[in-house]
Amino acid sequence: MLSSLAFAQEKLELDAVYKIKNEGKTNSQVEDLSFHLTDFLGPRLSGSTNLRNAREWTAEKFKEWGLQNVRIDSYGEFGRGWDVKKSYIAMKAPYYAQIIGYPKAWTEGTAGFIDSEVVLVEVNKAEDLEKYKGQLRGKAVMVAQAPVSLTPGFDPQARRFTDEQLEALKMVNLGVFRGRYTPAQLEAMRAQRALDAQLSSLLLEEGVALKITGTRGSFGTVFHTRAGSFSTDKKPTLPEMEIAMEHFGRMQRLLQNGKEVRIEAEIQVEWLDDDYKGYNVLADFPGTDRALKEEIVMIGGHLDSWHAGTGANDNAAGVVVMMEAMRILKAIGFQPKRTIRIALWGEEEQGLFGSRGYVEKYVANRSTKEKKAEWDKISAYYNIDNGSGKIRGIYLEGDDQLVPIFQKWFTPFHEMGANTVTTRNTGSTDHVAFQAVGVPGFQFIQDPIDYGIGYHTNMDLYERMQMPDMQQAAIIVAAMVYHTAQRDEKLPRKPW
Repeated sequence: MLSSLAFAQEKLELDAVYKIKNEGKTNSQVEDLSFHLTDFLGPRLSGSTNLRNAREWTAEKFKEWGLQNVRIDSYGEFGRGWDVKKSYIAMKAPYYAQIIGYPKAWTEGTAGFIDSEVVLVEVNKAEDLEKYKGQLRGKAVMVAQAPVSLTPGFDPQARRFTDEQLEALKMVNLGVFRGRYTPAQLEAMRAQRALDAQLSSLLLEEGVALKITGTRGSFGTVFHTRAGSFSTDKKPTLPEMEIAMEHFGRMQRLLQNGKEVRIEAEIQVEWLDDDYKGYNVLADFPGTDRALKEEIVMIGGHLDSWHAGTGANDNAAGVVVMMEAMRILKAIGFQPKRTIRIALWGEEEQGLFGSRGYVEKYVANRSTKEKKAEWDKISAYYNIDNGSGKIRGIYLEGDDQLVPIFQKWFTPFHEMGANTVTTRNTGSTDHVAFQAVGVPGFQFIQDPIDYGIGYHTNMDLYERMQMPDMQQAAIIVAAMVYHTAQRDEKLPRKPW
């Protein structure tokens, strides 16, 4: 009964929703923004030159749209920047074959061009290390990996949520969480990590020219990881390249069958030591209500990506949606009561550095529970970071007070497929930083499409972005922001 009463009392301004829908449909800039953030600006690895360029470009776009207080704001130290200047690898014996591969992030460059036989290193216990001492200097090395069978999948790689799946998302699981691993599994993992560390030390001491690693993925898809650290006091690491699993498997089988394998390769990198700070791009649409203009409604997504693709779905798509939502609200002549702030976060991929840094600087200290200037001013933070699939609803992070509010606000978008409001949690992205200090922070439910098999890869490119879905998402975000900004009270909060 209380939920029904709250639903009935919540305001829904359909004239504003009409204007938002009309602007988002007829004058969309989603495709242009997507082109610039991916094809034009390129991969945006944390701390890289391209990320610096992306910060400047987005800040200029905000100024062009008439947003105020546009700034590239440092949240504190991040570490060393790193750019790839050249990358090449090919097999030249027993025959020539181009290899799909990319340097691991923050790896060292090679000492010039490499033309080397490949040595397969097989280590199952510490004693196995002895036979490789004095044998590896100047060589390219592959550390043996368990054979991978890339069995065809017979289910669609891309999918949308069904009505049944969306309904299931409303159910909260009260089962006891017992952990992912047994004590025996954890002990085995610790032992393997210790052996891996010993092997890494040996390869470094031996002066290996290049380490070649296979990665998950199929049909030439390479998932990115990092070899070294961006820390300013990082330890030396080997030049390391990740290659497509099909190509790694071919070379490993050749070597295991006693055939010679030779490769040629080169990695050139540049370390950026002129500025170790991390940054967010911030811009405001100032509020107009004398009593409420100091309060804030925030939206955002992370601007950084990995380095082999162009970070199209992770997370240029989220940035585009949030930028377009701001553009729509400006274009319809909206005069918000509260200030609306967009934040394009830095260094999310390395541990939510940007959003956590912002929260620590302006909102609250999670450890000490010290509340800072913006803690009581922020009504909500909305985030997009699950690809370019359309919005189907929202996760409310366990706050039942919000259910009738968002059910009302989503009413005009049922025809667009968005009608799921769940109190479930979802994690792993920038809204978590706000939730951690008691500020309402939300991630939307999005159709997965093929996000799970393409993000963090060399194939996370413009072609994978779903433009109509992103238009839908921008319209819905703009409407959620509109109603949050105009509401008489800030959104209710959980205790903190």
